[in-house]
Amino acid sequence: MDMEKNRAMGQVITRLMHKENLSYQESHTAFCRVLSNEVSEMQQGAFLAALTAKGETADEVAGGWRAVYQLDTNKVAVGNSIVDNCGTGMDSFKTFNISTAASLVAAAGGVTIARHGARAITSSCGTVDMVEAMGVDVECSVELVAKSISQAGIGLFNGMSPAVHPMALGRILSQICFGSPLNIAASLAHPALPKIAVRGVYSPALLQPVAEVMQAIGYTNALVVYGAITGSDKGMDEASVCGPTSAVRLQDGVLRSFSFQPEECGLQSHRPEALMPDRDRGTAAVKMYQLLAGRGEAARLDAIILNSALVFLVRGMVTTISEGVGKAREILLSGLALATLARWVEVQNSDPAVGLMRLATLARAAA
Repeated sequence: MDMEKNRAMGQVITRLMHKENLSYQESHTAFCRVLSNEVSEMQQGAFLAALTAKGETADEVAGGWRAVYQLDTNKVAVGNSIVDNCGTGMDSFKTFNISTAASLVAAAGGVTIARHGARAITSSCGTVDMVEAMGVDVECSVELVAKSISQAGIGLFNGMSPAVHPMALGRILSQICFGSPLNIAASLAHPALPKIAVRGVYSPALLQPVAEVMQAIGYTNALVVYGAITGSDKGMDEASVCGPTSAVRLQDGVLRSFSFQPEECGLQSHRPEALMPDRDRGTAAVKMYQLLAGRGEAARLDAIILNSALVFLVRGMVTTISEGVGKAREILLSGLALATLARWVEVQNSDPAVGLMRLATLARAAA
């Protein structure tokens, strides 16, 4: 371990502790040293903690994104019309896998979905865990994911797999259990680099900086959201059916802040307890299958519908969230999302028979 680099990182950490912002290049250099394991793990953790405690700027997140994308991302070309919907994780109120269900509803409605997600870190079942339980191959190459996006209309890049990020992301993210700018930078380091996305963040303070970073790295239409819970200081990296959702929209080169309530979109407000994660991954997968069939608690169905509506909005398939809600409700209650899931399992799999068998077992359990 190079002690000179450790000392230099220590100086950066000291500056962050004194609330001094880093430039884009300084952030890029620091993240490169973290990813390349050029400084001690204690220094790596201290850097991420100090940057988080100070509050990250758009330049600092962009520097981190550049480091992850350049050094630690296997890239693949898919097309310009793809849409990503994911959250940063690390939110203070944990929910079931809303974005996973929303991606399948959106794909069933004609949106080409290219997701970039992770396994659970602080929750019981992350996006990668969920789709793996349903039969999708989550340890495959980026080329197979690209094939699935093209042929099934949906695919998932596992952000913690060495097949996607071969250098360091899995190592680091599996060891830290707090939200940091690395989570944001990593979620933006998408192998197919889409131009359209719905992205959830774990703090309202991140809405504007993340939207600015997305604009800077080439997104043309995006929505960054944080969902609140009425009467609570907790929130979620999803649009909320339990209180107001704060958002920043990137459209036509302009950033615009706004907020909305479920009732303004044709939905009811619900108690947050209904959205909490299930006790284990097996139960979570069964309930997810039932939801995709249009069966389940009203709060969960509405949460899926609202977050699907946002995907339709950024893709330009609807002009208002309310219109997207109507479209998403029709698709979810029709069961079309299940057909999309089956096709996804068939295509994003190194052994489709194994994946389809897992899905069939899940279908029997959910009957």
